[in-house]
Amino acid sequence: MKSKDESRYRLNLAEGFLTEAEQDFELSRWRSCVDNSQLAVENTGKTIVACFRPVEKSHNPAKQVMDLLKTEKIDEELIVDIKDLIPLLDKLGFEEHLKTDYGDEDTYKSPWDIFKEDDATEALETARKCVKTAKRVYKFYFE
Repeated sequence: MKSKDESRYRLNLAEGFLTEAEQDFELSRWRSCVDNSQLAVENTGKTIVACFRPVEKSHNPAKQVMDLLKTEKIDEELIVDIKDLIPLLDKLGFEEHLKTDYGDEDTYKSPWDIFKEDDATEALETARKCVKTAKRVYKFYFE
């Protein structure tokens, strides 16, 4: 698969999960909103990685994105946006993915007990910002 194809595929996934997160928010499905927001964010990181190299199988592409900043020639116009994305990728990374699916097994809290409206609002805003950045990077390199 060419990097353009992989990147477009990941961006499509990010946009689809963002759409579902927005629908979940409208329906007050907080856990599901956070879950879909996490998947949107994860795929935005993978969109950016795919612009340069193959994507690793991971729920947290932050490390791969950080490595891009060190090893790839990224246009100056995009560096700040990509750097700003890294903490967001970490914030909604693998641990959040586990919590949205399994809850907190140590305290026996289900995912529906953990995630509330404030969590969904924050996750959705994060996903929107990440998708916007991933679109910008994709368009810069491929359109």
